[in-house]
Amino acid sequence: MLTPFHMAFPVDDLAKAREFYGGLLGCPEGRSSDDWIDFDLFGHQIVAHLAPGERHRPLANAVDGHTVPVPHFGVVLTLADWQALAGRLTTAGTCFVIDPHIRFKGEVGEQATMFFLDPAGNALEFKAFADMGQLFAR
Repeated sequence: MLTPFHMAFPVDDLAKAREFYGGLLGCPEGRSSDDWIDFDLFGHQIVAHLAPGERHRPLANAVDGHTVPVPHFGVVLTLADWQALAGRLTTAGTCFVIDPHIRFKGEVGEQATMFFLDPAGNALEFKAFADMGQLFAR
């Protein structure tokens, strides 16, 4: 069994972070204060810290014909959970950086992936594998 990771990241508006992570992504809220909020991101602890003015210059790398934002974070989901999340985000009118699609189709590491930004401009990637054995395949 994998143990949960913990990640803290900057946001410029906690109310918007609460609406995005708690509402749109459906992450249950844990502890909070006037300066931070814990969220349960599919079993992992992420913490949105109020840090106005902390936006970084966006960087990117080319991956399978797409421009991937760096840095980014997210979770590897089951394919069913990924499809449900992609559907919920699409229905909500999410502006994707990279639309939900299959990357490396027919190759080692084939995966479903999508990229989008939170209200503070943090890039997120959610992915899934039909065969989880492909996660670290070379």
